Amino acid sequence: MSTKKSSLKSTLAVSLTNYLDAGAIVAGASGLTLWQSYLGLTEGHLGWLNAISANCLGAAIGAIIGGFLADKYGRKMIYTYNMLIYMVGVALIMCSVNFPMLLMGFLVTGISVGVGVPASWTYISENSEVNNRGRNIAISQMAWGIGPLMILILGTLLAPAVGESSGGLLYGLTECVAGWFGAEGTAMHVFSSRIVFASLFVVAFIAWNLQRKLDESAEWKAAKAEAEKAPTAGSVFASFGKLFTNKTNIYTMLFLAGMYLTWNLVCSVMGFFQPHIYETAGGLSNEHANLLAAGQWVIIIFTTFIFSLIVDKVNQRWLYAVGVSFGVLAWIIVIFLGINSLSGLLFFTLLWGLQAGISVQSFYALWASELFPAKYRAAAQGVMFFIVRGLSAVWGLVFVYIYGNEGQGFTLAATIMLIFFVISLLIGTIGAPVTRGKTLEQITRERYGDDF
Repeated sequence: MSTKKSSLKSTLAVSLTNYLDAGAIVAGASGLTLWQSYLGLTEGHLGWLNAISANCLGAAIGAIIGGFLADKYGRKMIYTYNMLIYMVGVALIMCSVNFPMLLMGFLVTGISVGVGVPASWTYISENSEVNNRGRNIAISQMAWGIGPLMILILGTLLAPAVGESSGGLLYGLTECVAGWFGAEGTAMHVFSSRIVFASLFVVAFIAWNLQRKLDESAEWKAAKAEAEKAPTAGSVFASFGKLFTNKTNIYTMLFLAGMYLTWNLVCSVMGFFQPHIYETAGGLSNEHANLLAAGQWVIIIFTTFIFSLIVDKVNQRWLYAVGVSFGVLAWIIVIFLGINSLSGLLFFTLLWGLQAGISVQSFYALWASELFPAKYRAAAQGVMFFIVRGLSAVWGLVFVYIYGNEGQGFTLAATIMLIFFVISLLIGTIGAPVTRGKTLEQITRERYGDDF
């Protein structure tokens, strides 16, 4: 019983990384049109903000660094320092008065998010009981839903009065804070986004205090001790090289990166641009766009909770297939009903929430932490995360030009994203591993024998 409580406690502490990951993405998304108006940004500028943020390239750079550091120096080292970097990035965004400053804030925050991701999924898996690995990963994923929900609710309450919109219930707070700095017009409106990022700064400080007190992973310590018996053959650099020479590793990376990339190309766009799409192509106000997106995150959290109860007990291949199928159906509906149709938006929001609850990211986090040996488990995830988020950055830049300034290219962009989702469905369903109910050591022995 004590082991289970310890596992759950560490999972909750580490899960704050996911809260801050998704929170940073959605905080940027919910205030995107406000920053656009304040700084006079073009769709190209927005594309670059997405490309270097926690959503894409920033996280990609951070992941490959963080994966290597977590394997060489331990998971605890990441938790001791990384949140301090996150706070610096968020502080830069909060204080931004021009595009370069805003861009730098998004980049620093994104790098911090990327550094934390491989360590967090690895740590949760290594500290979970055999029959609770999927559950604990799902709890971590639930935090990835709670973060956006809280951010969107706060963004909705602080939303400025623009045009015919009356503004959020707490817009008076935005006016009060902005008044201290003598801000007016669009400069005042953007303070609602500054306050949202300030909330992430506070959560990051809490996360830093909790995570730096965590114990080191016992599995990492065992792998480190084993490596020290043969320093040359067992060094992190030598192990890292095996990622690209061992056939099992190559197949595993192709499988995991393939299913995750095609899913993330779509979800990275929706995570950053969804409220913006709802406002431009869908014709909603900033307040209503954030409110609808918040409702979607309620669906995601509830579905993820159900997922956490069953993932360790059912056939994971078919559970994966059901989850991604919801996403395929969502895009089919919105393409044929139209993004500016209220019924189309509502059906899309419901189905998108269901697929995100039974998420490809959850399966990726679970399988990626199971299928590699401990000595380069985090590094492998870092390499794949770098590839996925890096290519997502490129797609984000392409997307804004396909989409257009007012969403005139939405149907074409949606069709492309439907194709991506179908590919992810096929790769994950066909290649799903059978790891449920097995220890990490057992999985490693079955896949690698003594060659790891």
